[in-house]
Amino acid sequence: MDKTVLDNLLEKICTAIHQTLPQKKIGVAFSGGVDSTLMAKICSQMGFDTTLLTIGFERSHDIEFSKKINQFLGLPHEILKIDPGEFGKITKKIRKQLGTDNLSWNENCIAFFHVAMLAKSLGLRAVVTANGMDELFCGYDGYRNAIKQGEKKVMELMDAKLQNELAMMEAINRACSEFGVEIIQPLLSAEFINYAKSIPVSLKIHDENDLQRKHIIRNLALQIGVPETSANKRKKALQYGSLIHKELQKSR
Repeated sequence: MDKTVLDNLLEKICTAIHQTLPQKKIGVAFSGGVDSTLMAKICSQMGFDTTLLTIGFERSHDIEFSKKINQFLGLPHEILKIDPGEFGKITKKIRKQLGTDNLSWNENCIAFFHVAMLAKSLGLRAVVTANGMDELFCGYDGYRNAIKQGEKKVMELMDAKLQNELAMMEAINRACSEFGVEIIQPLLSAEFINYAKSIPVSLKIHDENDLQRKHIIRNLALQIGVPETSANKRKKALQYGSLIHKELQKSR
């Protein structure tokens, strides 16, 4: 992939981070996947005092994989193992607060509630996430069906995904407000969204058989030194990697 295109993307990500982060001491919600690892590495290279924050049930994929990837990054890394005894109480609290049975919203709010809890315990007031990458760079499997119908359908799906993600992140911040921690998504700023939507779809997804997707993101990750194990890893959503989805299904 053209290095100039990747350099421009990196510059735009750095600008989005600079414009949205209020302080130098931050946490990064970290699973070890390409999105969170790229975000963590860029923030660290920009001079932010960066601590990786990982949550999940004991022996969950995210806890084990994040440890493995941070062997390459070498950043401060804090892990919160979800307490099974408190999980039911927290899920009921979140569901009542949200006032919706939308499973994805509930799962993500529960996950970030624990991230914010961990951040507060460390004296962190800002947590950065890579939310927006899957929406803007065709990370979801649904984009494979959309691309069969043409780029117009891809852009229509992107707009719908972005609208949902922006609303969900507002709900997440409400759920985390009791900790005095702000969950910040630099890549969901209006300026970055407009830029990312201008990138050719062909640099994001190839066709309906493209199981990996997000090619420009993966190439940038490799360019700045993200381990190949992370850069080329297939998507595993936070609620699955942390085992929150599995445990929540047990209680339904």
